[in-house]
Amino acid sequence: MTRKALGLAFCLLAASASAADKPTRFWNLTSSTVTSLKLSHAGSGEYGDNVAVGDADGIDHDERVNIVNLPSGRYDLELTFKGGRVCFARHVEVVTGKVFSVEDNALTSCTKK
Repeated sequence: MTRKALGLAFCLLAASASAADKPTRFWNLTSSTVTSLKLSHAGSGEYGDNVAVGDADGIDHDERVNIVNLPSGRYDLELTFKGGRVCFARHVEVVTGKVFSVEDNALTSCTKK
């Protein structure tokens, strides 16, 4: 019985380690190209720098990009689209090493800058 428990513990540890090795990724499921993506801890209103700078032409529909150094948590997102429209997605769940996404129906408070 001890061998089974030890084997299970090893498998769980290996699975969590491999998830931590994977990059956190943003998946753009909106209908437009995202040119800027800024994150804020949910409810704080303090948005950081554009984390989409690694993609010079923007994040196209159905495109995924790596986001580095982003801890797990709930975030508010500020998305700027080609053409200047700015929208927000609130309380988006981010898990380190996993993909998080935003769809059109999650966008709120859209304005044109």
